[in-house]
Amino acid sequence: MIKCTVTGNFNKTLKFLNRIENLDFNSILQKYAQMGVSALAAATPKEDGSTAASWGYEIVNEGSRVVIYWTNTDQNKGVYIAVILQFGHGTGTGGYVAPTDYINPAMRPIFDQIAEAAWREVTRS
Repeated sequence: MIKCTVTGNFNKTLKFLNRIENLDFNSILQKYAQMGVSALAAATPKEDGSTAASWGYEIVNEGSRVVIYWTNTDQNKGVYIAVILQFGHGTGTGGYVAPTDYINPAMRPIFDQIAEAAWREVTRS
């Protein structure tokens, strides 16, 4: 025969879950979204500066999650310049411009800071 006895309650767990359910991550993410824009602008290769100056962001509530979308509106003939700088592209004369990975190195520290801030917020007493 196996017998299991449990004592105590789930008050602390329920308190924690109720608190994190009502957290407002929008205000926290605003700061980091703007930091991301600054990091991307600083890291963007600059010929005339228009691509670097065209970074923005949008914070969207998608059901149970909040998402930051970083955007760049600089285009030439319908082609987004930030994308072809990141991934490379063919030229009109048969050449090829190699990619420059400038987005990932610029954003990695921002992502780390977001994760750290979210963890601090969730685990604070």
